Amino acid sequence: MSQLGSHGESQVEVVDTGSPWVISSSIVVKAPAEQVFEVLANPRRHPDFDGSGSVRGAVTGPERLSLGAKFGMDMRLFVPYRISSQVKEFDEGRRIAWAHIGGHRWRYELEPLPDGSTRVTETFDATTARSARALKLMDAYNRNARAIEETLPRLAALVEGETP
Repeated sequence: MSQLGSHGESQVEVVDTGSPWVISSSIVVKAPAEQVFEVLANPRRHPDFDGSGSVRGAVTGPERLSLGAKFGMDMRLFVPYRISSQVKEFDEGRRIAWAHIGGHRWRYELEPLPDGSTRVTETFDATTARSARALKLMDAYNRNARAIEETLPRLAALVEGETP
């Protein structure tokens, strides 16, 4: 792992995935995994921690995500649009991933640490994409690597700010 940015004492670290189609980084959040997961599983909270600047708001979907749940977002990437996603991976309190029509996934994995904090790993996974090469042409890998670097500290600050 190599260090990128920081949040308080926590460093964003790049995770070597061994794949050019998978980009991943992690951060330690000073809160229990269950608390972090509650934020991730609520689609209405996604604009609060999104570091890409593209997520504008939740427009449809349940209050809390579960496997197979569908939710829609107002987005902006060059132009405003709406997109629907579906939860493709779900392990309560430990892992959640969703994908839209493009097939690529955004995944969050939570690892509880002995001191009560949580290592959160965010991944942009194009191994499931309809066209990983098209994503390359759109510079999606670099753009998402930068977004993850911004998202993780925002998520940490949000959750830690809510920790009693």
